Amino acid sequence: MIFLAVWRSFRAMPLWVQLWVALVLGPVNFASVFFLDQPMGIWVALLAFGAVIPNIGILFYERGFSKMMAFPHLLPWSGLILWLLIAMPEGSAAYGTYLWILLVVNAISLGFDFPDALKWWRGDRAIAGK
Repeated sequence: MIFLAVWRSFRAMPLWVQLWVALVLGPVNFASVFFLDQPMGIWVALLAFGAVIPNIGILFYERGFSKMMAFPHLLPWSGLILWLLIAMPEGSAAYGTYLWILLVVNAISLGFDFPDALKWWRGDRAIAGK
């Protein structure tokens, strides 16, 4: 069963990666749906989710987590970060705080993603837990 394979692969990753993905990266990007009514909120959500949704296909295709999953993050999140640094939308105080958190979290993630994408490009096609 594919869901069990993906779960086993997730659990095979280092604990800090599991915690980062489950408690920080995923929830922070998902939280964009709570700000759709804010200025540019739909665009923020599209860029946040635009980097995540393709990974569902990769997870199912590979039946687990691999460094290939870094690629969908590179363009949307790099663009999002650049945009927020240059022209952060004005909105409620909560939205402003959220955008800074999103910027920092995705910048940290890209710090892992760029090296992982390069490793995958150079041949590291391992799938966690296999």
